[in-house]
Amino acid sequence: MAARLDVERLEVGTLVLTGSEVARFLSIDACIEAVETAFRLQGTDAASGPMVLELPGTGGGFHVKAGGLELDRAYAATKINANFPANPVERGLPTIQGIVLLFDAECGTPLAVLDSAEVTALRTAAATALAARHLARADASIATIVGCGRQSRDQLRFLCRVRPIRTAFAIDRDGATAARFASDMAAELGIVVEATEDFAAARSAQIWVTCTPSAVPVLSRKHVSPGAFVAGVGADSPHKRELAGDLFDGTVVVVDILAQCLAMGDLRHALAEGRLRADQVHGELGDILAGRKPGRRRDDEIIVFDSTGMALQDVAAAAAVYRSASAAGQGRRIVFRD
Repeated sequence: MAARLDVERLEVGTLVLTGSEVARFLSIDACIEAVETAFRLQGTDAASGPMVLELPGTGGGFHVKAGGLELDRAYAATKINANFPANPVERGLPTIQGIVLLFDAECGTPLAVLDSAEVTALRTAAATALAARHLARADASIATIVGCGRQSRDQLRFLCRVRPIRTAFAIDRDGATAARFASDMAAELGIVVEATEDFAAARSAQIWVTCTPSAVPVLSRKHVSPGAFVAGVGADSPHKRELAGDLFDGTVVVVDILAQCLAMGDLRHALAEGRLRADQVHGELGDILAGRKPGRRRDDEIIVFDSTGMALQDVAAAAAVYRSASAAGQGRRIVFRD
């Protein structure tokens, strides 16, 4: 108990961290490790939640996600994300804005307030990387990114950490955005990145990632080759959809969390079309990480990963940032209750 009290005395006030500070104190490897722990704990039923709430708004909406994990201490976190796609063009504001609130789950102390956009981008890319590690072919060297916004850059960075990516294709409805992505990421990662509008030109890809705000499918079965791994990460609300129903015909389907994917994401639409039944889903990513279900079993099977974003990812990522920033004595602390 004495040690516990000492820790609490040191944690005077709530740590406030900006997006750049989150990025500084959450490396790619640390984020992958944190998110892997979250999925594994979820896969062994050793987590609290996750829970999700959606609140519509004019021209966008709000997502509230919450969960808890027992890590080096008991943590709980709630993330409130505002997602307004027209912001960049109409208002000069980011599409995604919000905060993550991190708490000590034993006593309720608010430990940190973090920029949610950076946490979301990093933990989402980490989930894709983990899924690719277990579900993509081990020799996968070609990736295609559909949608070249903020999220896409982290997606490619994280994929390069887990698979030997040598070539990437960039597809976006705005050709200039795809071209900038290709130029920037080729220089940063030292790989070949080609902007294209032709899905057929990218059919050689063994990894596909869709990260768009689309409400209609942008990728179908005809675009992918046998053995491909497809991660749909943009459909994080009921009205969004990126993957055509035929991508679920006879393929292996893995989800981040089934209950959530039944309510939102691409699986929801495929089920409504009768492409498959819920009991035909191979499993959750946590099942695979916990050893309850196998990952890829054949080189020629197409595997679809429906990633809607799980609150436990936010908890683990926020906790990792908090520990790192606290150890470095960085960030500002604010006492809300005086």
